[in-house]
Amino acid sequence: MLQIEALLLAYPEGLTQAEIARKLSVNRSTIHRYLPDLDRFCVYTTDDGKLAIDRDHYLTQVRLTLHEAMALHLAARLMATRTDKHNPHAASALRKLGLSLDRLAPFVSQHIRASAEVMEDAARRHDPVYLEVLETLTRAWSRGRMVHLWHKHESSGRVYDYDFAPYFIEPYAVGRTSHVIGWREPPEAIRTFKIERIQRIEMCAPPRSYTIPEHFDPRGLLADAWGIWYTESEPVEVVLRFHPRVVHRVRETCWHRNQETEEQADGSLIWRAPVAEPREMLPWIRGWGADVEVVGPEGLRERMAGEARRLAKVYGWEAHRAEQGESTPDEHQFFSDFFGG
Repeated sequence: MLQIEALLLAYPEGLTQAEIARKLSVNRSTIHRYLPDLDRFCVYTTDDGKLAIDRDHYLTQVRLTLHEAMALHLAARLMATRTDKHNPHAASALRKLGLSLDRLAPFVSQHIRASAEVMEDAARRHDPVYLEVLETLTRAWSRGRMVHLWHKHESSGRVYDYDFAPYFIEPYAVGRTSHVIGWREPPEAIRTFKIERIQRIEMCAPPRSYTIPEHFDPRGLLADAWGIWYTESEPVEVVLRFHPRVVHRVRETCWHRNQETEEQADGSLIWRAPVAEPREMLPWIRGWGADVEVVGPEGLRERMAGEARRLAKVYGWEAHRAEQGESTPDEHQFFSDFFGG
């Protein structure tokens, strides 16, 4: 039985009873006798008479130590707090994990099951299209099958359709989104789709198989990315100066795998890292307010200076300074005054 299970897992498209018997060196009648018991492995008969495993419902068995379970709990909490969509599969997985820990670690079990309830909260946005897209991408990725999808372009709003081979699925906590990286036709190149912008998806018919190239390495591809944006060009060095009052907080976290830091005589901190697309850092930089100054690149510094001026206009800061009879300060002084530096 276990040999048949392992064999069918290795052949996603299924095998005939004769093929299974030949590979296991047994009589075909032996395989036939086992058919009623193969339901436990979610085995079904395909339209062309092959035996295959229903991978959508097949249950894998995992045994975890307490600390491995804690690692999954932390991942589950991140997922529960950094996604806004209803996801019954996530809720089911967390509930099973919680129940499995009920005797070993009841307090941990309780909170993991609570995370499952969060994932099923009625207040979460129900998006059946997103769920269908994610399920189809998962199914295609697991089987090595290409899909045909319709994607809405961010700028124009137009919908384009492509054949696509999913290579990797990456969550993006900042935007509470997920992205899929893979081979797109056209233009016969690796591209990234934001899953939330995929309007429709289906398996290619007739079926198209694909293999992921050995040289494809998502870790290398995203090595210089701040999040999900990568580029074929050389990364840009971003240099930031952090105010002494936040230096301890900056040092507590490794924000980028290739970051370097250098303490200054005045207590401030110079932070630098090669980043594929510096624009992706803007939300994070904005979050530090006047406690950070963009030293370089110049384009990023000018962008932040422009945003500061627009903020001053929105909040009437320049008018307030004029009413007080004060001269307009330079850019550095503005950052300091406006953000309470």
